[in-house]
Amino acid sequence: MPLYETVLIARQDISASQVEQLADELANILGQGGGSVSKKEYWGLRNLSYRIKKNRKGHYVLLNVDAPAPAVHEMERLMRLNEDILRHMVVRVEELEEGPSAILQTRNERGDRDRGPRGGRGRDRGERGDRGDRGGDRGDRGERGERRTENRAEGA
Repeated sequence: MPLYETVLIARQDISASQVEQLADELANILGQGGGSVSKKEYWGLRNLSYRIKKNRKGHYVLLNVDAPAPAVHEMERLMRLNEDILRHMVVRVEELEEGPSAILQTRNERGDRDRGPRGGRGRDRGERGDRGDRGGDRGDRGERGERRTENRAEGA
């Protein structure tokens, strides 16, 4: 049987569990047509490059499919009719990739990085949270930060 990779984008309004349920329904359609889904990956809620039907974000799902062409055509027809699916793409491939996809690999690499406290903010601050390079008295300013004037009327 031919092999396919399918990526679909679902609306941002629905929950992740509803997206998983949608992917399971598509897998059942393929199963009824004599095919199977070897891998299902939920890539999460991601920003879209441009607005699609007034949505700025979408839930991305990857399906690796081993199914005959009529079953894939039926799945595509149902994806076009479903209002929760913004976009989909089905690509025929020579072989299916094993293991996590490139999207999940980059997410894991990014997630393992130690960013430190608050992205590097506050690293040169002392106990009180101030930078300490300004001094305590602040020159010619009073306690509340007002400028002190030495009777300016004398110079006029």
